[in-house]
Amino acid sequence: MKILVTGGAGFIGSNLSRKLVNEGHEVVVLDSLLRGNKLDKDTFAKVKFFKGDVRSKQLVLEASKGCDVIFHLAAVLGVDIVADNPVETMDVEVIGTRNVVEASETNNVKYILYASTSGIYSHSAIVKNALTEEVLVDPRTSYAMAKRYNEIYLASHHEERGINVISIRFFNVYGWNQDNRMVVPRFFEQCEDGEDITVFGSGEQTRDFTYIEDTIEACCKLIGIKGSHIVNIANESEWCISELASEIKSITKAKSNITYLDAPKKRYDYEVERRVGSSEKLFKLTNYKPDTELREGLQKIYEINYPKAIKN
Repeated sequence: MKILVTGGAGFIGSNLSRKLVNEGHEVVVLDSLLRGNKLDKDTFAKVKFFKGDVRSKQLVLEASKGCDVIFHLAAVLGVDIVADNPVETMDVEVIGTRNVVEASETNNVKYILYASTSGIYSHSAIVKNALTEEVLVDPRTSYAMAKRYNEIYLASHHEERGINVISIRFFNVYGWNQDNRMVVPRFFEQCEDGEDITVFGSGEQTRDFTYIEDTIEACCKLIGIKGSHIVNIANESEWCISELASEIKSITKAKSNITYLDAPKKRYDYEVERRVGSSEKLFKLTNYKPDTELREGLQKIYEINYPKAIKN
């Protein structure tokens, strides 16, 4: 297949692009490179690259010519960045997705797989069981609201025009090539630098951490699914943030203290007490579920990113 990956030079996008290339697909990447280029040299040499903003209708139209599938991952990311730039966050989501849909119709692209977020569940995550796609969502941030709008927008296009769409709700993806805007690499870097591990809030808030390789495998298995779907990609395992900090401290053998800070006010709507997802729908569609246990995934990250530290 010929596959376009918007945001393909970012964390998830670069890992996805590498796997698609290795599987023999013809891959096109569209990325603004505002946050750098995470594509490795070998993969970058094998993709057709378009540098620019997904809000450019003409650019998306050109990049998607001849494509069978679009993975639409381009987004503004990072809690602090999103909180400080709500208008740009929503513009990139809404205008970018509209451009992807219109380009798909013009170029007869068969499938759109869109990067949504588990943040859509927000405070509805207090339910006792793992979150399913049928749970009533509760988006409270510009980012989550835009993601939910796009889920509805894509589903509407399927209803009216028959395009196959899947909105993928990622649950706290972590792994190789992630930067310290996210909690896992931030904790690793603090340990490696001999700094305190800083946890916002009590540390009792829980998350469902999903390893990048599992996430990418699930994404690839969703290619070719017809219809309109919302699908969680979750590990179905609940870890509190203080446990995550302790585990990373143990793996790195760091002497760092774990300190607890009040969360900045702008983080309030992003801070939920509980989040764990169900991948039952994913399994029904693909016969696959993420299964990398958090300790195993963290150890893999350490071995990849800090080989010198291990030898020493």
